[in-house]
This record gives sequence, C-alpha cells and structure tokens, in this order.
Amino acid sequence: MTTPDARDVPADPLSIERLSSTGLEYRVVDLTDDARAEAFQRAADRGFLGAEPSAESLAAARKTYLTRRNVGVYEPGVAATAFPVATTNAWVTPMTLPGGGEIDMWAISMVTVAATHRRRGIARALLEGELRAAAAAGIPVAGLTVSEATIYGRYGFGSALPVLAFTVDTRRAGWSGPTAPGRVEYVDRETLALDLAAVHARARRSAPGRIPGWQGRWEGLSGAAPTTPERDKVRGVRYLDETGEVCGALAYRLTERGDSFRFDLDVRLLVAETPDAVSALWRFALQHDLVDEVTADLRPLDDPLPWLVLDQRGVTATVHDHGWLRIIDVPAALTARRYSAPLDVTIRVDDALGFAAGDWRLRVDAGGAATVDRVEGRAVDLALDVSALSSLYAGSVRAASLQGAGRVDGDGEAIGALDRAFVAFPAPSLDIWY
Repeated sequence: MTTPDARDVPADPLSIERLSSTGLEYRVVDLTDDARAEAFQRAADRGFLGAEPSAESLAAARKTYLTRRNVGVYEPGVAATAFPVATTNAWVTPMTLPGGGEIDMWAISMVTVAATHRRRGIARALLEGELRAAAAAGIPVAGLTVSEATIYGRYGFGSALPVLAFTVDTRRAGWSGPTAPGRVEYVDRETLALDLAAVHARARRSAPGRIPGWQGRWEGLSGAAPTTPERDKVRGVRYLDETGEVCGALAYRLTERGDSFRFDLDVRLLVAETPDAVSALWRFALQHDLVDEVTADLRPLDDPLPWLVLDQRGVTATVHDHGWLRIIDVPAALTARRYSAPLDVTIRVDDALGFAAGDWRLRVDAGGAATVDRVEGRAVDLALDVSALSSLYAGSVRAASLQGAGRVDGDGEAIGALDRAFVAFPAPSLDIWY
C-alpha cells in the first residue's frame, strides 16, 4: 500500500470557511516561492521565541519544510513577503507499533499563533484542519510533540509516550555495569550525523512509538549544521561491536562549570541497537574525565542506566510527557498493533469531532492479533474519550491509572484485562522532537 504524500492534500474547507468569517485567510503555502518561504519560516521561528534566523539557517531549514505540507493563516490581501499570523506543517511518517509493525501517522509540527492574534479561533482551525486533512488522506493516527501540554487534549490528543529525563551526579553514582566487548571511538560531526541516522533507522523499529528522523535533525544534533547553537561544544562518539559494525552513537555537549575546570555533559542523543552499545555509551558519558554531572532527556522508561551505577541515589530520573497521539480511525488503529494477552471487550468512545466516536468491540486472539467491529445494543464494558484511548494506544500508559483519574469508566476486571492486553515490550518511547 502506497503511503500518501501530505503535500497532495488540499486546505481543509471547514477551516477555510471558519477563518474567512473572521477576516482571515487559511491556505496551504507554496514554499518553492522564496519570499513566501522566508516569511513563513521567520514567522514559525518567532512563534517558538527563537532568535532571528540567518540566511544560512533559513536555507538549511527550508530543505525540511519543502518535504512537508505547510499551512499558514494570513491577513487578507497581504504581500507575499508578509508574515503569516499562524503556521503549522505536517507529513506522513511510519510509527513503530507494539509487536514490531508500523502505522502511517500524520505528524504535526510548527504549530504557532502570533501573540497579536490570540483567541480568534485560529488554533482550533489549525489543529482540527490537520485532523480533517489526515482523515481525508486515510491516515488513522495523528501525533505531535508539544511545548505546552494543556492545549491538545481538547482536540482528542492524549499523552501516550512518556519519557525519562536523567540527571547523574557522576562522583556519587559511580559505575557497576559490564565492560562491553567492542570499542568506543571519536568521530567528526559529519560522520556522527551519518551514524546517528543509520543506527536510529535500525533501532527505532524495535521500539514502539518511534518515528524516523530526517537529515536536518541529525545534522542539528551532531553539530554538523553550521547553525547549531554552540556547535563548538558538541562532540560525538560511536560504538563498534567485536566485528567492527557500528551499532551505537552518542552526540553530547560539554559545558564548563564557571572557571572550575569541571564540566557538565549533556547527552543530545544516544542511539543504540544492542545492550552492549547502550552500556558502553553510558559508561563513556559517566566516566568522562572532569565531568561532574551528566544530563539526558527523552530516554525510555526501561532505560538500564539506574542499574548500571553503584549508587542509584546518584541518578535522578524525572518522568514527563513527550509524544502525544490522536486516534482518527479506530478499527485501522487498533488492528494495526499486536497485543500481549487475549481480550474481548466492548468500548464506548466519545469524540467531540466525531472521528472515533461509537461503540466498538475489540477482540484479541491468543496470538495477539485484533479485530474491531462497530456494534449497537451490546453491553459496554468500558467508556472513555478519544484522548484517553489515544493515551493507551502505544502500550505505555495504564488504564488503571486513567481510571483512577476519572478518565476511564469500567469495572476492575475489564480494566485489568485491557491493561494486560495493551502493555507493550520494550517500553514505548520517542527519542526525538518533531
């Protein structure tokens, strides 16, 4: 089956109509036009409170923008060089699912609304417009990473891929992990970008929730992009196994603590295919000369780091939300993944936008394969809204937790059965921003 190209999907008619009634124009933007592209990119950077971009950084970022469907909101009749008052872009990407399969996801990024145009229905038009575009293209799930966590639940998104942020006091934590049989070596920034891309492309297929990266992402993380902030502080190493194959890579940044000649090491990205690679790269970071503290974010909940040190109290781990998902097509989404236990439940899903609403019978056989049917007149075992169902989808969030928060209604037996079926191994995660 051919994956649709988001750029072929026209602007959402309902969002056009709604914003037109407020005197604004909503449209897909042609970024092959130099003036429009620069104005769009500068508006997006301004929306994220970024520094004024240089011509060099605009040119580098434009390569990525051109691969995506870019939507802007404009005051009527403005020149091509005018900034849009709101932006978003999207593309269709595979997301790894529990059981090792993949599903097409409508990835949403660059959602901004100018401070001069708040509370005019623009964010609603942008987000609902993206969901209707995804539905029109036949994409069953949408996803995003967020700078503000209180916005997206109202559109049916649920926090589905929590991650860990680590802070390690290296002098207290020590090291008790194994000595990997391969070797760690330094690489230049350009090689590091290639290694991050290659290892991530392979490793992400074994971790539910992950999506592919792109060239601009790897160049930015490695410092290969000339516009990377503080690129002179970015370093990189890779891990080669006993046969000489590269199966791990680490991009990091060193920052001196005042004038103490002691340093903090911030892990920008650690990607690895094997336990040996994970262990070797963590050991490199924690035993680095002159480093007192190591920080790392976007790590999976089952990361072995706390078990690789002598004193776990030297490791502070903070769980926070990162990847948000939104189910659009219930049968397509729920039958795409595999499950960890048999299940037969009828679920009532509430969806204010209508995409996922209805009563659904979910049956999972002994092999973990599911069938989903819309039903009427059948007793309902569980009731929840689409945001809660989307949180459960990847297999990291527990129905029992959502029940305790009043987000899922059902008896203990049904909740337990749902959790046993939905739980995913390894722990779902998402290791990049998009």
